[in-house]
Amino acid sequence: MELLPSLQNAETGEIDALAAGLDPGCLAERRIQRQLALGPERARFCDLLGKVGSGEHTSTGLSREEAREAIDLMLGGRVDDAQLAAFLIAHRIRRPTPQELTGMLEGYRALGPTLHTPGRRALCFSVPYDGRNRTAPLLPLLALVLAAEGVPVVLHGGEPMPVKYGITLAELFAALGIGWRGLSLAALQARLDRHGLALTHQPDHFSAAERLVPIRAAIGKRPPVASLELLWTPHQGERLLVSGFVHPPTESRAWEALEAVGEADLLTVKGLEGSSDLPTSRAGITARMRQGQVERILLHPRDHGISGAEQGWHSLEQWRADALAALRGEGPLAEALTWNLGAYLWFAGRLSTLPEALDQARALLLARSGERLRRELAP
Repeated sequence: MELLPSLQNAETGEIDALAAGLDPGCLAERRIQRQLALGPERARFCDLLGKVGSGEHTSTGLSREEAREAIDLMLGGRVDDAQLAAFLIAHRIRRPTPQELTGMLEGYRALGPTLHTPGRRALCFSVPYDGRNRTAPLLPLLALVLAAEGVPVVLHGGEPMPVKYGITLAELFAALGIGWRGLSLAALQARLDRHGLALTHQPDHFSAAERLVPIRAAIGKRPPVASLELLWTPHQGERLLVSGFVHPPTESRAWEALEAVGEADLLTVKGLEGSSDLPTSRAGITARMRQGQVERILLHPRDHGISGAEQGWHSLEQWRADALAALRGEGPLAEALTWNLGAYLWFAGRLSTLPEALDQARALLLARSGERLRRELAP
């Protein structure tokens, strides 16, 4: 039995008076009395939780509007921790539908921080917040060179995230001397305007979503809100959104959810550890969705003279040394950075063919353009 809509916005005194007038001996009224004791918002969340937490034959899932309502209640701090944990693990077990992801994404867009690149088309990367622990990341290096070449890059991330607790974008940039923690949103926008690069840091810029982190740690599994981090970007305006994924169902759900919210240009990438980093040891599996039409694009590095195993993750100190060398076109990460830089220059429309983009990538690394921008951003 759902709480009557007229009660959901009632004042506390009105609810207390109504509860006092109910007959505890009547089972139907007893249930309403217990719901009223929860308060209208927590009682409403119980209804939503029941729809995602029911069994295989009775679960109905949430409509787009209900999913938006649920995420608004969660991010607004209007439900307790037990309800949050129950919802997140139940949603994890049942798996979110595209319409649920659409509604929740609308909540993230409304409540999260926003950055703008007026008159410029941005590349916006959305990768897992739980970071990397097996392969050496390339995205901070890629972002520096792209931004130096005049392609605005917008990133987002947070502190080490359960359950993987891998190395984060903020930690990687900090190893290169570039800090993103503790900056105001206005300072980030100023960096984006001047240097073409910004990273919003969840603890600083999206405290509502950060509230869910202890609950995510307690349930011991990545909940579906982690999927929102692969769909959402703090950027508003013309862009190419790049979303990493691991499992094919994640990709197809992303297509449906992002089409429903009007995302005009999307690139999904089966990258290293769910990131947007294209591998060098195998074909890069990507897909471009424009105006609802999906084109599968396979990138074969061997066809362009690039091969070799991915570089493993060893330590932040080792990564820093290899990263600085790669920005000069040298060292064990240079070939993979060249491959990724060429591919994303091509995806961004800077060059008409991938071979031309790879030649440009090599020239940019030899010119040390990314290293110059790193020095400008480092204190």
